[in-house]
Amino acid sequence: MNKLTRILTIDGGGIRGLIPARVLVSLERKLQRRTGRDDARLAEFFDLVAGTSTGGLITCLLLAPGENAWTPAFTAQEIVDLYLDHGTQIFNATWGKRFRSLNGLRDERYESRGLEALIDEKVGELWLSQLIKPCLITAYDVTRRKAKFFTQHDARNDDKDYPIKVVARATSAAPTYFEAMPGENGRTPYAYVDGGLFANNPTMCAYVEAYRKLAGKPTAENMVILSLGTGQITRSYPYHSVKNWGVVQWLRPLIDIMMSGAAETVDYQMRQLFMAHGRSPSYLRLQTTIATSDFELAELDNVNPANMDRLLARGIQLADEYEAELDALVEMLVAAEEPIPA
Repeated sequence: MNKLTRILTIDGGGIRGLIPARVLVSLERKLQRRTGRDDARLAEFFDLVAGTSTGGLITCLLLAPGENAWTPAFTAQEIVDLYLDHGTQIFNATWGKRFRSLNGLRDERYESRGLEALIDEKVGELWLSQLIKPCLITAYDVTRRKAKFFTQHDARNDDKDYPIKVVARATSAAPTYFEAMPGENGRTPYAYVDGGLFANNPTMCAYVEAYRKLAGKPTAENMVILSLGTGQITRSYPYHSVKNWGVVQWLRPLIDIMMSGAAETVDYQMRQLFMAHGRSPSYLRLQTTIATSDFELAELDNVNPANMDRLLARGIQLADEYEAELDALVEMLVAAEEPIPA
């Protein structure tokens, strides 16, 4: 068979990152059973991993080196456990903070200290160039008004290398939830916010990056992609409700609609692209639907233990629903040759 370029992409979605993280647990276990290796890790079977926001955090953890430079430090289950054990540390606001920020209307809803402490604890002084595989992690620079792509395979150049704590913090700086990530590269200032503002589903970005940067210029003809969502929100906004809305009323719904719409558009583009090449089975998008009545499950920052258990259950259910497709994916991942070098 032709050498396949294998790509994993993970959407943004705050604590709803538990859904794709739990799907990855199921996939990693399938790969372990298929290869007969209990120490098999997801990073071994993908040539490029892309993530936005919570998906960017998962990407950093999947590709963080452990005892040596090529062995992943974390299993998929350990990443799930991180969300469960530290969700309240990330989304933690004192009563005073909520009051001063008007619950996110006047200032960011959460201090970034908890998230920064967690990133520092888990990845320490790790740099982007030290991740074990090529990756693409999105953010947006509001100072220079341009998209930012943090890429491991370009980070060998000093001006494109960043501490992982900067990358992880930048991609997860969701407006109204966390303050922008400030800093400077040389003498050039930047202020990064969540890449979900333009690429909540980073799959098309990953496709183009693979074509441009990976050996052989892979296309849909010799590529396999697993794209993981964090839940499709179905809440509707009837005309009689929105017709007289102003800035305040539109703020939260607009962010949700913008991110959801962008993710759906990318999924449509990828399906059409792979269909045109006669390779539809090589593109797999796993996404769960969150009903209008399930407003708690839809929240990006609901770290109530009962809600996190429900998110986990959604991830398990999603993996079970697509078990046949995941089994077929495993065969493609395992049968493919060794990863293509950058």
